[in-house]
Amino acid sequence: MDLWIIRALLFVAILVSGYFVPAFRSDRILTVSISAVLGVFILLAEMRIRRLSLKTLLGAAIGSILGIIGASLISMVIGRMSLLNDTTETFLQLIILILMTYMGLISGANKGEYIDLTALGGFFSDGAVKKTAKVLDTSVIIDGRVADICKTGFLEGTLVIPHFVLRELQQIADSADSAKRNRGRRGLDVLEKIKGVPGVSVNILEKDYPDVKEVDLKLIELAKEMGAKIVTNDFNLNKVSQLRGVDVLNINELANALKPVVLPGETMKVFILKEGKEYNQGVAYLDDGTMVVVDNARRMIGKTIATQVTSVLQTTAGKMIFGRFPEESESMAGSQPPRQQPERRPFEKPPLTNGRIPTAEDDKERLKGR
Repeated sequence: MDLWIIRALLFVAILVSGYFVPAFRSDRILTVSISAVLGVFILLAEMRIRRLSLKTLLGAAIGSILGIIGASLISMVIGRMSLLNDTTETFLQLIILILMTYMGLISGANKGEYIDLTALGGFFSDGAVKKTAKVLDTSVIIDGRVADICKTGFLEGTLVIPHFVLRELQQIADSADSAKRNRGRRGLDVLEKIKGVPGVSVNILEKDYPDVKEVDLKLIELAKEMGAKIVTNDFNLNKVSQLRGVDVLNINELANALKPVVLPGETMKVFILKEGKEYNQGVAYLDDGTMVVVDNARRMIGKTIATQVTSVLQTTAGKMIFGRFPEESESMAGSQPPRQQPERRPFEKPPLTNGRIPTAEDDKERLKGR
């Protein structure tokens, strides 16, 4: 908001100067009109220059100075030639000055990234910019989660988007395949969201490596040259970048680090969705997309079961949880109550008869008495 106030004050100052200091024979209306056009041009140029890096600005300035010096030398040669009249000579000198200045400006801006600012003694050092600069990959732009990370404030600084990445996104968006076309358009929408996040500066870098064909290798070369980090979710680019000595911020690694920790021995409820690759396996997925492979769960497809975690495999590509569902015999044994044994009466000794052991005759007498 403060920047727009300063721009408005500058535009008003230009209009006031044109009104009180007419330059065309006291014709204030014409002067104010030209001043308004000049003010709009200055504001547009200022908004464009703010997006350029320090190296690009220095390269453009050095190229312009060299172009002016070259134009001055050529003008001196033309001035010493007596073959042209004064009007033609002045016209040629003006055209050469404009042409040489423009060529020097464009050439210096394109080659400005090759300037080593550390050679200037650290006065123009961009070490802080290098530390915060991050180069976005095509896959991470299409993924879309980088925009949400920027909104939370965990990813800040300068996000560099090379021109060849934009060209690849445009080719995907113009694809005949509807799926690829939707992915490309999604990537362009994500870039618009990132540009609107406060605290994040998006720098569209007009730089390419014609000798390198693959986009991933171009990203690595650009990151090495700028001393920046690559933001990606591509597993192969992650490995190659680490081998080439380039720091990588992998969105998948961040997502895996934020997943809840599951320890072996814990019990969790999962919904068996499909059959696994191995025999008698079932596969389930958690809410965050983590795959859960459950042994002995093939017959439970389409049901929610309680499984016991046996191991957890953590990789760069993601996390896998392995569990075990009890065998049918074990589950049946655990569900049925134990059988009750018949009550056993203790052995009763026959009563003694007058202190002696009863005989068969005594039993007969006892039965007759009943």
